[in-house]
Amino acid sequence: MTLPEAVSIRRITESDYDKIIPIINEWWGGRNMADQLPRLFFVHFQSTGFVMERDDEIIAFLCGFISQAHPQQAYIHFVGVHPKFRMNGFAKNLYNAFFEEVRRNGCQGVHCLTSPVNKQSIAFHKSMGFSLKPGNAEEDGVPITTGYDGPGKDRVLFFKRI
Repeated sequence: MTLPEAVSIRRITESDYDKIIPIINEWWGGRNMADQLPRLFFVHFQSTGFVMERDDEIIAFLCGFISQAHPQQAYIHFVGVHPKFRMNGFAKNLYNAFFEEVRRNGCQGVHCLTSPVNKQSIAFHKSMGFSLKPGNAEEDGVPITTGYDGPGKDRVLFFKRI
């Protein structure tokens, strides 16, 4: 999918943090998501973070990195799309920009995760060719890893070979 003429993708910068953090909880319908996105992603992972803009307004972003422990693997930590721009292929464009960058740096696979309640995220990742990694439980037919991020913080884990 090509981007509409007024929409562009660029690498993330530290100054983007100050633009994204005040709006991120609003994008998630009031859920507290800002705590999950520290400034370090905007400082230390600029080569693998991307922002999508339209008329100088951030409409989507992706924060990811190449694993230091497993340099042939990459991880997508956080992706956000402004609610009025969802379902336009923008997240797919950001993922593809990330895949291209990490592949260029020798990565062969990408990991990510989501909450079991985020059915849209699960469907999106499956549509992007991610496989669901086995878990230690199942919820609505989806494998989950209980306590992955601490007690009561179950996650659905994904992997995609690139």
